[in-house]
Amino acid sequence: MFSPTALRPRCAKWLLATGLFLMLSACVDKPSTLERIKEDGVLRVITRNSPATYFQDRNGETGFEYELVKRFADDLGVKLEIETADNLDDLFGQLGKPNGPVLAAAGLVSSEQRKQQVRFSHAYLEVTPQIIYRNGQSRPTNAADLVGKKIMVLKGSTHAEQLAELKKQNPAIEYEESDAVEVVDLLRMVDEGQIDLTLVDSNEVAMNQVYFPNVRVAFDLGNASNQSWAVAAGEDNSLLNEVNSYLDKVEKNGTLQRLKDRYYGHVDVLGYVGAYTFAQHLQQRLPKYEKFFKTSAKEEKVDWRLLAAIGYQESLWQPTVTSKTGVRGLMMLTQNTAQAMGVSNRLDARQSIKGGAKYLAMIKSELDDKILEPDRTWFALAAYNVGGGHLDDARKLAQKEGLNPNKWLDVKKMLPRLSQKQWYSKTRYGYARGGEPVHFVANIRRYYDILTWVTQPQLEGNQVVEGNLHVPGVDKTKPPEDTPQL
Repeated sequence: MFSPTALRPRCAKWLLATGLFLMLSACVDKPSTLERIKEDGVLRVITRNSPATYFQDRNGETGFEYELVKRFADDLGVKLEIETADNLDDLFGQLGKPNGPVLAAAGLVSSEQRKQQVRFSHAYLEVTPQIIYRNGQSRPTNAADLVGKKIMVLKGSTHAEQLAELKKQNPAIEYEESDAVEVVDLLRMVDEGQIDLTLVDSNEVAMNQVYFPNVRVAFDLGNASNQSWAVAAGEDNSLLNEVNSYLDKVEKNGTLQRLKDRYYGHVDVLGYVGAYTFAQHLQQRLPKYEKFFKTSAKEEKVDWRLLAAIGYQESLWQPTVTSKTGVRGLMMLTQNTAQAMGVSNRLDARQSIKGGAKYLAMIKSELDDKILEPDRTWFALAAYNVGGGHLDDARKLAQKEGLNPNKWLDVKKMLPRLSQKQWYSKTRYGYARGGEPVHFVANIRRYYDILTWVTQPQLEGNQVVEGNLHVPGVDKTKPPEDTPQL
């Protein structure tokens, strides 16, 4: 039997060991942000719902910011969870909250004021702030011309900061900040004459120009800026360092450039006149043929909006046109193609669309298996225009130049060479107007982007987005009878 005096040293040692264990436990660092993301298996990101950042269409989530951040989540080996913010103040307020988003990917430009709230990553896109006015109104050419104008910008934006600084130099300048609008709303308000001017970034103007054919760029306000992602303020650099490494990698390996080309490389192909015309035809002509596009697309397992975009590029949605080369109808089919696709009357809109859909599906199925989406679609469009043989020639030229023959970004550089003797003389199929399929694809991509945006549901802000959303059709409201046809 142990005596009490014998137990005291043992108790003392136990207490000492317990105390040391507790002290050491208290010193163990809590998991870093990056460690928590990997443990949870989820990257929570907050963004904005707009054509230039993130939106959902029938095929799921899309947008430049979404594509870029989805690849980052894939790199981390985790699931991406997107949340949309009602406004910029809400976006910055939600960032870093417990169980909330840890990363903001929303086309953000850093500023001294914002740096007090968050920390910014390396840059990935250069943009220029631009003053926007309505066509037909007096065009402002400098800051002094802003006096007396009704101006509105996003609340909490760097544009509001810019105008605040401008007002210090010229107190007569007045402007309003609103947290109830997005860039799309501001451009619409200028387009409709509700406000005189707004200030938005160049990429947003480019993406949205076609929806609002009356908006014009007055002048650039200040120098170009860089867009970055943002993380919460603090001393935990784990996520920020990982983001920077990722952005550096995609810049170096060409992924970033391919995304820029996909979303911004074709935004200026329409111009103001083309944008206005398309906006009119979208309301006046497409509703007559939309059901034919949808039916044929379903039969051939292609996107109806892509078929519609091809139809617009080919005929401006006019079923009875004939070109000088003899191709006819809404989808501009040759006689041989029409016969092969079972089309007896090329001037019948339903038959033409069905034939065009079958032809596109056939071309796409015959492409090299190594060509993956979305490039596969762009290659199919090019072949629809110039023929599969010439496309193969361009791919071989690309390969000889050390480029990737399975990437549209590379092959489209080679297609124009098919009209130059020094190049086409070395190819199997010879001369072709190789510049035409490049413009053909660029135009269709733009029309397709527009149709994708105008037929997708507008999301409620501040929510975790769910899939399987219903996609409404294009507005079928009949225009007034006196509306002129273009």
